[in-house]
Amino acid sequence: MPNSRPRQFDLIAFDWDGTLFDSTAIITRCIQRAVVDVGGQEPTREAASYVIGMALMPALAHAAPDVPKDKYPALGERYRHHYIRHQNDISLFEGVLDLLDDLKARHHWVTVATGKSRHGLNEALQAVELRHRFDGSRTADETAGKPSPLMLHELMREFGVEPERTLMIGDTTHDLQMAVNAGCASVGVSYGAHEPEAFHALNPRHVAHSVRDLHDWLLQHA
Repeated sequence: MPNSRPRQFDLIAFDWDGTLFDSTAIITRCIQRAVVDVGGQEPTREAASYVIGMALMPALAHAAPDVPKDKYPALGERYRHHYIRHQNDISLFEGVLDLLDDLKARHHWVTVATGKSRHGLNEALQAVELRHRFDGSRTADETAGKPSPLMLHELMREFGVEPERTLMIGDTTHDLQMAVNAGCASVGVSYGAHEPEAFHALNPRHVAHSVRDLHDWLLQHA
């Protein structure tokens, strides 16, 4: 029987959008459309994609600094309207299922730490038949949003894992800063929302430029 203890990390936490799910372009456009719908100036692609990974309302507020607070409920509603129309356009990055299966075969605990809502994550998991591949998850509406370390702290408590045995993988500086704040190692992926040049100050163990790159690194180092 294979050794039940992974080489270095017992718990691996993945961000969702832009890391496992190829949703960055659609989320960015939905943010832009929602801001225009409530009378704000359309944010640039860079500004809209920067906030991916944050909890929804702080993300929208950051992307739309000219929208008054009394319009935030409408801003959130318009974002959800546009996202629901396009959520079935989104798909997993190629190679993600193989990656997850290999990690499970090596007896890692595989989890999700995301800025999505619980409802949104559950819908995504059901849509792509992924529930059985994850041991646990945390969402921004049931705990603190990134870069607060609370998501990772709760997952570590749930599985009885220390920070030095935990790895966070994400496509944004919010993900990597959360790992720093939680005392965990991190890996950045360059194919999502943020430019990888911003990652280096947060000292990730690796920056993966594709799912294949990430897969190979994890099999060698995790």
